[in-house]
Amino acid sequence: MIPWGGLSCCMSAAALYLLGRSSGRDAEALKSVIRVNQLQELAQLLDTACKVLPLVVAVSGRVGSDTPITCEHSGLRGVIVEETAEQYFLKHSEGGAWTQDSALMLSMSKEVPWYLDDGTSRVHVVGARGASGFALAVASEIFEESGRSLVRGTLDYLQGLKMLGVKRIERVLPTGTSLTVVGEAVKDDIGNVRIQKPHKGPFYVSPKTIDQLIANLGKWARLYKYASMGLSVCGFYLITKSAIQYILERRRRNEMQRRVTAAAAAKKLRLESEGVDEQLETGSDGSRKEQLPSLCVVCLEEEYNAVFVGCGHMCCCTTCSTHLTHCPLCRRRIEKVVKTFRH
Repeated sequence: MIPWGGLSCCMSAAALYLLGRSSGRDAEALKSVIRVNQLQELAQLLDTACKVLPLVVAVSGRVGSDTPITCEHSGLRGVIVEETAEQYFLKHSEGGAWTQDSALMLSMSKEVPWYLDDGTSRVHVVGARGASGFALAVASEIFEESGRSLVRGTLDYLQGLKMLGVKRIERVLPTGTSLTVVGEAVKDDIGNVRIQKPHKGPFYVSPKTIDQLIANLGKWARLYKYASMGLSVCGFYLITKSAIQYILERRRRNEMQRRVTAAAAAKKLRLESEGVDEQLETGSDGSRKEQLPSLCVVCLEEEYNAVFVGCGHMCCCTTCSTHLTHCPLCRRRIEKVVKTFRH
């Protein structure tokens, strides 16, 4: 029997261990990046350290753009805007009940060139959507109830649908938001400084400071490590327990077979010593049957007189059968014990 529970725990522990190592490596990588206190220093740093490529830095500032987007519902001005519209409805199931479901109707995204500004200079940010820690704030969430006509509503009902309405969600990165960006700093052809995803190294866009990011990654690395250790112990315990049970079960079966064989041999030897080993019994149908051992396979003292309901085996006395939950011969669970009487 394969211990699936133990194997699942060990596999989960391995996955958490890998996540912990990844978080730990990211924390160490963030510790090694160059921190730029003022954005005006970044251009000078690129000029003096142009031979050190890539130059991964951490900068902070407020989001700005020359052509911001005005949100339709919230009225906020942002540089990245995402809008989704989801249709909610009730669907008639085969069991006769109405269950709520939804379907995406619209998914729209807009982005304009934007930068970070700390009052001393500007740094353009490219590819922020693919950065770790990047998230858009919900600017507005509106639910518009369904205003379908009676005819349209009747047609939907005949198809097993009841329209509830449309939920519109607007997410935006507003101008003026304080952000910390960690990435590769480069200069374009016209001398503008931008930060982009490095070919190798961390890339973060987050409202948290660099120290908060490092502390958060370190905390998750420790949590993954402790969880991995706990699941490893649990998995090894379950696997060891299953292995011990399997070994004990095999030993018990072998011992039971040995005792049954020994009992049969002892009975045959006793019959031979009494000169009745060739004695045959005649059944009710006129056939002749050999006399078989009739001792309980557990105590080897009393004759077996208990039938196990479920499998039909009769190999134990009623006294020993009260201590059993499974048949000694086929290991099927005993549902009931019926006492028999020998004539």
